[in-house]
Amino acid sequence: MRSLGTLTRADLAESINRRVGLSRVESLDLVESILAHVCDALADGENVKISGFGTFLLRDKAERVGRNPKTGIEVPITSRRVLTFRASQMLKDRICNAD
Repeated sequence: MRSLGTLTRADLAESINRRVGLSRVESLDLVESILAHVCDALADGENVKISGFGTFLLRDKAERVGRNPKTGIEVPITSRRVLTFRASQMLKDRICNAD
């Protein structure tokens, strides 16, 4: 059922189907709805915190000067917004103690 090394939307929906008893279509709709809500919040500039899992943070990076590693020529790097993820301590503990 689960692909090696990657958790997919279908895997999440299947898990909801087995544990909660929703139909496969309802389970997939639920997963899609949650992911859409998270994406919409991030697109609106909000950080997203999922207790016990982690926080998706938006950061604005200022313009800076970088260097082309091949030629050594300095080039400007434009300002941009980046998305980062910080795992909660509970998730870190669970991953590090997964022996």
